[in-house]
Amino acid sequence: MVIQKKTPQRLCVGCQELKNKKELLRVVRTPNDEIVLDVTGKKSGRGAYVCSNEHCLAKAFKEKRLERALKRVIDTQVYEQLSSELGK
Repeated sequence: MVIQKKTPQRLCVGCQELKNKKELLRVVRTPNDEIVLDVTGKKSGRGAYVCSNEHCLAKAFKEKRLERALKRVIDTQVYEQLSSELGK
């Protein structure tokens, strides 16, 4: 009998779709109150997940979904920084 391991699922704050955790990017509010993109997925702090395209990040910005998920008001400079990091 083969036991199948469950793959973790997370909700994208932009498109509101449930996807595999490895397909999404994690945005973290660190204990120092910084908003950063977590490539490793292991940084400490409150996290929210976004698809790796700019459309989902733009939708999360427009509807303030990322702000609600991280429970903090986010400046437009931070969104610009996140979108530039997504473009890499």
